This record gives sequence, structure tokens and C-alpha cells, in this order.
Amino acid sequence: MSRRIGSAVNLRRGVQILFLLAFVAAVALTRPVPGVEPSPLLKSWFLIDPLILIATWLAAHAVPAGAMLALIVVAFTVVMGRVFCGWVCPLGTVHDVAGRLLDGRRRDPKRREHWSPWQRTKYYVLIGFLVMAVFGGHWVTIVDPIVLSYRTTTVALFPGLQWAVEEGAHAAFDSDPGIGPARLTAATEPVYEFFRDHVFTKPGQAFLGSGLVVAVFVALVALNAYRRRFWCRYLCPLGALLGLFARWPLVRRKTDPEACNLCDLCAMTCHGAATAAPGDCWKPSECFGCLNCTDACHRDGLTFQWTLPWRKDPKREGVGLSRRAALGAAAGGVAALALMRATPQARGTRFHPELIRPPGARPEPEFLARCTACGLCMKICPTGALQPSLTQAGLEGLWTPRLVPRLGYCDYTCNLCGQVCPTGAIEPLTVEEKQQVKMGLAAFDTTRCIPYAYGRDCMVCEEHCPIPQKAIYSLDVEVVGRDGAPTTIKVPHVDPDLCIGCGVCENVCPYRDRPGIRVSSANETRHPKNQPILPLDDLPY
Repeated sequence: MSRRIGSAVNLRRGVQILFLLAFVAAVALTRPVPGVEPSPLLKSWFLIDPLILIATWLAAHAVPAGAMLALIVVAFTVVMGRVFCGWVCPLGTVHDVAGRLLDGRRRDPKRREHWSPWQRTKYYVLIGFLVMAVFGGHWVTIVDPIVLSYRTTTVALFPGLQWAVEEGAHAAFDSDPGIGPARLTAATEPVYEFFRDHVFTKPGQAFLGSGLVVAVFVALVALNAYRRRFWCRYLCPLGALLGLFARWPLVRRKTDPEACNLCDLCAMTCHGAATAAPGDCWKPSECFGCLNCTDACHRDGLTFQWTLPWRKDPKREGVGLSRRAALGAAAGGVAALALMRATPQARGTRFHPELIRPPGARPEPEFLARCTACGLCMKICPTGALQPSLTQAGLEGLWTPRLVPRLGYCDYTCNLCGQVCPTGAIEPLTVEEKQQVKMGLAAFDTTRCIPYAYGRDCMVCEEHCPIPQKAIYSLDVEVVGRDGAPTTIKVPHVDPDLCIGCGVCENVCPYRDRPGIRVSSANETRHPKNQPILPLDDLPY
């Protein structure tokens, strides 16, 4: 029996590694391939997430049809319990590995992992976030484990890997070390070329605010030194949601009273702290189905068995949520959302000039009601233009995508961001539809634009403008030089009826510190109130 359970534990570990590798592969494969539409499988991790499904439905009152796949996970949880947390979740696997590595750091590595009333915290966190979602706040997904894992991998881990691969390959190429005819570049160049052609999106890709993303991730992993799988036990909102569905699973833990001697070895290895004391009582809402307890029992006193759904189980225990605490959590969710929306920008009376949303982004309230801040659109952007927001969209819009022209531009023939968005926060426009969307408006800084400020020709912005009719045009102007001699130069201007705010002009401006032409969110299609430049036909005179 012990050997059979031991092999089941090894199977679980193998399955965890396979799902983690599948998750990393999904991140790596989310990259633009010329002439190839992105596969729907790239967003499959988000489509099977029940928390994203429920939060998007509550906040936006609509979800993509593909998100209904999450109901499969719900059904599986009702039958098997929280096996998603113990077998599938990539962040759970990271915590599992970290817990093993940090076991020796604890003062008492042999302590019993009994249930703590503090484990109810995640349920109250979930209640607060879901009540927030009812009023249009989609903030729960910012701490969803799938979203958190994807964002961290996209914004921080992959760019770090890219820097190491590129710098290492360049150093090996420049120094050309070797012994005799053998050269190190014979090994480094194929590795570099593989990552360049099949993994990385663009050379030197980096993301703003990656330090904060890494800090949050490292802090959550480091908490395993205090309690193994601390995040999963105390804070994870997805774990809390699955715990609610796992209250009466069909597969339940059974204890043989004749074999059990109350040694409590099962609690020593329990990842979820699913028992409150030695014995046969068990909290299925906290159990990850990891099978460590059955593997630890030397007397073969524990098993998991199928049970008829209507059969009562006197050994099953709930977590004992408090109505008062639940109401407090709900009130806290409403209060938090009210504070987030107390600013003029959140009220729609002011618009941040640097908050340039990708083409196809819905009006800001609806966009925030759908966007998970997952990073899929940022990962697939071929120019690296989409970056996580920090303060530009307020706290409610933390880490949501925005266009930063100094780092990249919106490719005129690209519509990938809308195709990979898992919740429809960015609508899947055709290329032709996307080319008609205005994201913002370019304007010249006459104190820095070379023709305006220094009387010299520079038409880089006009040359690179992708609009067929050219949204940037030039007029000949005569200027007088220092020697008093007149010179004719070309002075650029922006046609507001044609400019879509793609950011190419700002990106290619010879000024690399603060460009002489800059794009702001003004004139964006999705905001009727942010229209300073009216079409000529609409002027009141």
C-alpha cells in the first residue's frame, strides 16, 4: 500500500512539473510570427481559470465564450477537491519547490501543519474582491495566481533571461575564447540564435516597473520560509474560490480507526494544513489532494475513496466562516473601490496624457472591468511598445497595458494584442478596423523639434509615418541664419484628422531623451470627452 501511495506522490510531482513546463512554454510561444495568427491555446491558462470567469462576469456582465472552459475546472473540483492547487497550478508548484528548499530554514522543520483560523483570510479576501467586482472593479485578477505567474514571467523573468543570453553571447563573440581551433562561440551562437528566433520577441526587450513585479513575487515565495505554501493557505483568492466548490467532494479522505494511533505524521507533511488536530477529522476545502498524508502514514491508515454525494460524512469539517467578518469583507471591498475611484481621472473628468491604450481597448471603465493585467498583449507586441501602467491609470489600473512610444510603437499592420486578450478588454479588430482607431495625437515641442528650434531640416518623423496619406506633412518656411542669410527649410506639422497616435514619430525622433514630437492620449477614439481636435465638419462655424 505504501509503495502504491508513494508512486502516486511521485506521479503528482511529475504532473506538477509537466504543467509548469507547459505554462512556461505558453509564455515562450506568445510571440509574433510573421504571417501566422496567434493560436487560441496561448490564452488557454486564462480561459480555464474560474476566478477570471466569475470576476469578469460580475464586473463586465459578459465573458468570451472560451472562458466557459473554466467550468470544467469547477466540475473537476466538485468531484476531486482542490487538486488544481496541488497538481496543476504553476504558482502552487513554485511554492511547493520553494517550501522544500526552505524547510531547513524553519526553527522547527518537523512541526505539525495544523489548520489555523487565519486560513479563513483568503475567503474574506475573495468576498471583498467579488463584491468589488459587482460594482465594476476587476482588481481581484491582479492577484490571481495564473495572472500573477504570467505577468512575473513576462515582465521580469523572461527579460532577465534575455539579457543574460544576449550579453553572454555577445561577450563570447567579442572575446572569442577557445583552445586551439575550438571556439566557445560554436556552443554559444546556436543557443543565442535559437532564443532569438524562437523565444524572444525583440532584441533587448525590457519592461517598466519590473522591479515592483519581482518584489511582489519574491515576497510571496519567501513567505514559504515561515509557513509552507503560505500564499496558498492564507491569501490565494483562486484557492478560496475552489475551496468553496470543494466543500463536499466525491473523493474523500478516509481513516482506519484501528490503524490510526494519532501519531500525526500526516499533519507534518500536509501542504494545505487541512486538519485541526491529530485524528480522522478533515477539512476538504483546505486539502490540495497532494497525497502526502497517505504517503507519510506508516500504518496504511489513510486512503482517499469515492463516496456517494448524498452520504453524510461526520469526519468532514468546514472552515467556519463568520457572517460578521464576511459582511466586513464585503464592506471593505466597496470602500476600497470607492477610494480607487475618488480621483478626477477615475471620474472621467481628467485624462492622463501618458495613458495611451492599445488599439481596440474599450472605454476606460469597461476596459478596467475586463482587463486582468496578465501581460499577454505586452508579451506578443512585436515592438515592445506595450508596457505595464504604474500610476498613469490610477491604482485600479495598476499593471494594465499602455503604449509607451519612446520604447516602441504600434505597428500599423499588427493587431495581435486584440487577438490574444483573454477577456475582450482589447477587442479583436481586423487590421483594417485597427488602422481606423485613434489611440492618441502627436504634437510638436517647438522648443526641441530641430526645424522649429534650430532652423535645420529634419524630417525623420514624416519619413517614418505609416499613414498612407502621411499624418505628418511639411511646409517650406524661410528662416534667417546667424549670418543674416535667408534659408528655406521644411517645417513639419501634424494633421489631426489623419494622426492615429501610433507613436512611430516619437520613437524615431533623433532626440532620445525627450523627443521633439510626443504622443498623448488626446483625440483617442474610445473617449468622446477627450476630443480637443474636432473634425472640420463638426466645427460650430
